Amino acid sequence: MTKDLVIVESPAKARTINRLLGKDYVVKASMGHVRDLPERTLGVDVKGGFIPQYVPIKGRAKVLAELQQLVKQANKVYLAPDPDREGEAIAWHLREALRGDDPEDKFLRVTYNEITARALRRAFEQPGQINQLRADSQQARRILDRVVGYKVSPLLWRRVPGASSAGRVQSVALRLVCEREKVIREFKPVPYWVLGVRAAKQVEPRDPFTATLAKLNGEKADVQDEALALKLMDELQRRSLRVADVIHKEVRKNAPPPFITSSLQQSASGACGFSPSRTMRLAQKLYEGVKLGRGSASGLITYMRTDSFQVAREAIEQVRDFIKAEHGAEFLPAEPNYFRSRASAQEAHEAIRPTDPTLTPAAVKDVLDHDHWRLYDLIWRRFVASQMAPAVIAQRTAELEAVGGADAGPETFLFRATASEIVFPGFMRVSGLEKKKKEQAENNNNGENGPLPPLEKGEALEVLEWLNDRKETQPPPRYTEASLVKVLEENGVGRPSTYAQIISTLLQRKYVAREKRALVPSDLGLKAWDFLAENWDALFDVQFTAEMEEQLDEIENGKVAWNEMLASFYEKFSGWMGSARGPAGDSDAVEKMLTALETVADWQPPVMRSGKVVYSDEKFVQSVRRQFDAKERLISARQQEALERLMFRYREQAPEVASVISTLGIEAPEEQAEHKLGPRQETLDKLALLEKVEFDPPRKFGKRVYDDRDFCESLAKQVAGGRRLSAAQISYLDKIMRKYAAQIPDFEQKAGELGVVTEARKGDDHIPEILALFDSVTEWRAPTTRRGRTWDDLEFLKSLKTQYEQSHELSFRQVSALKRLALTYAAQIPTYAQVQQQYGLSEPRPPRKSRTSEPKE
Repeated sequence: MTKDLVIVESPAKARTINRLLGKDYVVKASMGHVRDLPERTLGVDVKGGFIPQYVPIKGRAKVLAELQQLVKQANKVYLAPDPDREGEAIAWHLREALRGDDPEDKFLRVTYNEITARALRRAFEQPGQINQLRADSQQARRILDRVVGYKVSPLLWRRVPGASSAGRVQSVALRLVCEREKVIREFKPVPYWVLGVRAAKQVEPRDPFTATLAKLNGEKADVQDEALALKLMDELQRRSLRVADVIHKEVRKNAPPPFITSSLQQSASGACGFSPSRTMRLAQKLYEGVKLGRGSASGLITYMRTDSFQVAREAIEQVRDFIKAEHGAEFLPAEPNYFRSRASAQEAHEAIRPTDPTLTPAAVKDVLDHDHWRLYDLIWRRFVASQMAPAVIAQRTAELEAVGGADAGPETFLFRATASEIVFPGFMRVSGLEKKKKEQAENNNNGENGPLPPLEKGEALEVLEWLNDRKETQPPPRYTEASLVKVLEENGVGRPSTYAQIISTLLQRKYVAREKRALVPSDLGLKAWDFLAENWDALFDVQFTAEMEEQLDEIENGKVAWNEMLASFYEKFSGWMGSARGPAGDSDAVEKMLTALETVADWQPPVMRSGKVVYSDEKFVQSVRRQFDAKERLISARQQEALERLMFRYREQAPEVASVISTLGIEAPEEQAEHKLGPRQETLDKLALLEKVEFDPPRKFGKRVYDDRDFCESLAKQVAGGRRLSAAQISYLDKIMRKYAAQIPDFEQKAGELGVVTEARKGDDHIPEILALFDSVTEWRAPTTRRGRTWDDLEFLKSLKTQYEQSHELSFRQVSALKRLALTYAAQIPTYAQVQQQYGLSEPRPPRKSRTSEPKE
């Protein structure tokens, strides 16, 4: 019998759905996207209406071949990826890659917000077609991202060494982090004084309480001068205290909405310490399904990439029945609670909720590991609480006045103390806020003044102590991953499916680093953003990016065609790119120089690195000629200046070149004039010393290979051709001299003669001192392997010591990692506490209890 084929993204999801659908279906995983734009070319026909040129993703050939064979055998093909734009795009790509000669109606689209037998049965009973507008919206996003990244990134690489890419949304997030960092660095604290009183009743109960100065002379208390604070304190010494008023108020606190993607990421960060990316991986597993015992499997939560507070009516009825049965009718509001979503939310989606409210955290504790259980507990409590009655809180505020006798001054003082008590817990019973509020009240850390004794208006109080606390204004805090997600959402930048990836990209590109939970921009990140802001401020503007998200929404809603939206964007983008490249060159002069350079027969050898050509005069001229002939983009003034330098380099072998130089009146640039002087004698001597050195093997970092021997040989060829090295080349040559100093006889003396700096750079990192701290460490953690990489603290420390001995410097990330390593072994470093502040080290943390779950990010 012919079976129907169901295609989803992941094997885990396929296994759960296969169990739930039964033997009449074949369920296979596509492993995500099967097609994308090509890696090494733009892959978009801009002139032809932005038509993308899709190619199979590397490594998906076997998957596609298997799926194509199964499609031929199937009666129907159900495309069942996730119910968002990304899922719709995957479904569309699958159909286009697999349909062949089959009719389009053989492929059906099924969507569901939860992976349960009930939801799947409903979805397969009512299959539909691919939502082309939704797929078009995702396609437009992909093309936008490709155009911006492909066009902007090369300019960033050339101007900011070490920078890897720019992204349409990622760079906006980088902007927020860098601009916040600059505000923090430029912040100048302003001192202020908080006055208060510690008082007690004159009769039992005499438990002391504190109140804070709220009003001074009838106005809000704002003491920013020490002399004034001392004067007021002196005045208060002559005053007594009495109760001016006691204000009673009852506050209703409504239940919070269920989680959406952004609020889940924020709460999981605060409650569990999970990064957004980790939260989404844990939620993915809960959504795709777990084994519940006795052969059954089910998804435990609904789809986790959503910005909608919508909840299915059936789920509301289930949770209301559960609340009434477990907590009583008084905890159930008369009508269900409904929450308004943002205007841009996709209302077809639901909020994140448990698929079965009766499946309590206690019921699944034995089938989930610790971290999956913690996240499920968070989601379950939030959803159940969202449908419960409001909490009722009684607030009592005591206003106290400092009264004086005949010798008192004219000032009036009003102090205020507030305490609250839960009258009816409502939703707080489930959310955990009831317990948390009681703990805060017991510890006096809830922002209130602690418990208040019974007080009566006009009652005289005993002053135990007048309080005067000097404080300083604080800069805004650095963004955490959670708070960055919040500000992205508030500004309409990105969508639920992109928040975690945006932050992961910034970390992977080394534009930001984590310090505790804060995101700190690296020097590379700050330089990259400065360059982007200087040239594309409007492109990476927060408001502009939010408007682009709204236009993508309009594509899905059918209000604008995807290619028309791209054409409108590209018109603005082209103008920004033109401005970033600088002013245009003189086309007549460029044409004459290109024609003259065609007569050059003997080009200088190309510059090589690790066997690869990284620059060639001949290829550069050819590329400018192609650009000039195509007439699609003007030759920039910077390109023209490069051609002028080449004209002087080759004028002696081509008479036409010399003639054009004279005709155009081109002046020899300083760089060329310096090259005519030939190589410096010190350079020749340095290279001669390095000829006998035994170089280290080439080192590979990412896709780049660093070969000291290859570099020195390329410099030797350059000076052999009579060319002087640039300042950057000399700087790196000196670095190599320092690296191999042990192999160079009398290095210190020769270094002084040749002008090689041998001392480490002076800075604030205290690198030698921090490295020395580890001399007292005797017990090292055993090496661990995570995701194919081995982490060995001792070997890592040795590598840092070797690098610092050779180059006298470490990168920003290496210094941060070194400080974190010192924190790890603080217990074995006797002087850690004494040097902690001086060296910028973190305060030691109390030891944690061991856990069996995998480490958090």
